Amino acid sequence: MKPTILRQNNPLALRIVDRYLLRELAGGFLAATAILLLVMVGGAVADLLSKIAKGRIPADLLFTLIGLRTVGTLTILMPLAVLLGVLQAYGRLWRDSEMAVLQSSGLDLPGLLRPLALFMLPTMFLLGAVSFWLGPAADRLAARLLTEANRSLIVAGLEPGRFVELPGRDGVIYVGEMSADGSQFKRMFIESERLDTKVGKTRIDVITATHGFLYHDADEGRYIALQDGFRVEGKLGEDDYRLMRFARNDIKLPDSVGDDSEAAQKRSAPTATLLAASDDPLMNSELHWRLAAPLSVLVLGLLALPLSRSSPREPRYARMLLALLAWLLYYNGLLLGRAWIGQGKLAPGFGLWWVYLPALAIAAWLIWSGQRLKVPRKGRAR
Repeated sequence: MKPTILRQNNPLALRIVDRYLLRELAGGFLAATAILLLVMVGGAVADLLSKIAKGRIPADLLFTLIGLRTVGTLTILMPLAVLLGVLQAYGRLWRDSEMAVLQSSGLDLPGLLRPLALFMLPTMFLLGAVSFWLGPAADRLAARLLTEANRSLIVAGLEPGRFVELPGRDGVIYVGEMSADGSQFKRMFIESERLDTKVGKTRIDVITATHGFLYHDADEGRYIALQDGFRVEGKLGEDDYRLMRFARNDIKLPDSVGDDSEAAQKRSAPTATLLAASDDPLMNSELHWRLAAPLSVLVLGLLALPLSRSSPREPRYARMLLALLAWLLYYNGLLLGRAWIGQGKLAPGFGLWWVYLPALAIAAWLIWSGQRLKVPRKGRAR
């Protein structure tokens, strides 16, 4: 007679052991996801803060861009979190000898695979939605926000009535008044300095303008158009200063952070666009890359099952190092296949299956070999 935790009167109902293993898997997955998110968010914050300091993106978009970047990185983060979560959950059961008790009570391999499948299938569907729809939509929204921000002086950190450091150059800038959208201004003062390498002296430029506006050149970047002003320039320590009056004087601002490359456009393209352009190798590579995210949950989850098998005296993180090495090899294989498809070196029909199938075969072999009983060796006859 089966123990209570293994009994199942209704085939569709979860047994006690299924609910217990699901809780362990969910806890390990959430813990791994939280740690990986902290690492990812820390790197994103450092990168965005450096660009804010250089006047390339507005400070008020910081948290929005962090959230949008987080959505895009889930396609890489979640498969790794599944690998680590399954490894931690089942590995703890092996180290604490709980798995030996469950197996002695009649829990077989299908009993272990059932809660794992119940955990992986919703994760695959969720990650598929992120990879095919939410991730590209987040990239498009981030690009649109940056494009709109680049049309405003606020992106450079300018505030009316305050002296601020000149973005990307040595000097200060002052704006008396500014429109609500940051595209037009009144009473601007700019002081900049640069070293003249020919004579070894510092040149100073002072520019004033009664009004002006910001405009964007598609080829060369963003410019401030100064109108009706004066410009004083010369070398520090000398008397050869020049005074000029101008009707208009344009000053280039630092380049924006928007990525207009072909690869970036394909990365943010809707999935329907990728399916329609089946003759484009770059489109095919992006489509297979989006498919790789949910399939990696299945591959890495099954691979983590045999890797979690350990003895009570085995070091706690010994198998984790082996799992991370396996993930690096697997992920680099996906990157290599993506590059080959994009370059036309690999037929789209092959896709990335040459990476999935060997990994699944290795996982199946490890699971099968772990279920075999070892035949005891016969002692030598005396």
